[in-house]
Amino acid sequence: MRMGLNLGYWGTGDNSANLVLARRADELGYAVVWAAEAYGSDAVTMLTWIAARTERIDVGSAVLQIPARTPAMTGMTAATLDTLSGGRFRLGLGVSGPQVSEGWHGVRFADPVGRTREYVEIVRAVQSRRRVRFSGEHFELPLPDGPGLALGLSFRPERKQVPVYLAAIGPKNLELTGEIADGWLPVFFSPEHAGEQLAHLRAGAEAAGRTLDGFDVAPAVPLVVGPDWRECADAVRAHAALYLGGMGSRKQNFYNHLAGRMGFEAEAAAVQELYLARDYAGAQAAVPLEFLDATSLLGPRERIAERMAAYAEAGVTTLSVTPYGESAGFEAALRTAVEAIELAGVA
Repeated sequence: MRMGLNLGYWGTGDNSANLVLARRADELGYAVVWAAEAYGSDAVTMLTWIAARTERIDVGSAVLQIPARTPAMTGMTAATLDTLSGGRFRLGLGVSGPQVSEGWHGVRFADPVGRTREYVEIVRAVQSRRRVRFSGEHFELPLPDGPGLALGLSFRPERKQVPVYLAAIGPKNLELTGEIADGWLPVFFSPEHAGEQLAHLRAGAEAAGRTLDGFDVAPAVPLVVGPDWRECADAVRAHAALYLGGMGSRKQNFYNHLAGRMGFEAEAAAVQELYLARDYAGAQAAVPLEFLDATSLLGPRERIAERMAAYAEAGVTTLSVTPYGESAGFEAALRTAVEAIELAGVA
């Protein structure tokens, strides 16, 4: 199991620490550093900045939003960033949610599985440098009733294809990920609750006549180092409450539904009720300690090492940590994570 670093969104904390952390992760031998985007900072700019200031570590989008860019634009971006970084880019994609897709990008949130399938096919066609001709339910290139030409990428990229990861949560999207992707970017991944999700991945792979050999399972996992794991969990409460309670509508919150499938249905519903009523402190307090512990790395090095062994046993191949708490301790947390994975014997 390899180590990764997930920086999340630029602009939500001490931004000066992001580059410092990425460079420190590079020095410590981390495999990849990821950046996210929603409706603030974009991931491409941040990753380009990091790639220019690091030497060995891969840079990955977790994720680029599918409704934000045409598939041809994403193919161009992936090829360009991979070339500028010397073959260090990993392309993580996600459909976002209906609020952001329709409210921010003006793109209908319809048939996310079908849209993702077509999108990935076009992205890969762009990187292959062949002339792109595509006719699907969601995309058509070139348009049939105008002067458009079938074009191909005008420069030779570093690699013929960059690895494609999908941020999948629901069963159908998980099957699609196993069928067409090179890796999976899960959120709120719990070793004890991941069996059904991994089964969907395997089913998708088998339907495509492939296996998951070489497939990268790369969850982003909160990391808080300290003597008391229960106190460490408090640093993650705001993050969990936001996703369980506020990322989506009352009826369509993928993260809330995921927590329900993990056995926390009543608790997740309570968090959502409080969050939507703008009782943010109450929502944070309502997040079950058991849920935080199941989906995070909390406590001293030895306890974190035990959890890392469980992640490896569950099939995780890249464990990407997101430090929480006081930013002054983030560099030390990255070092502790390296010591813990060595102690666990799964590196």
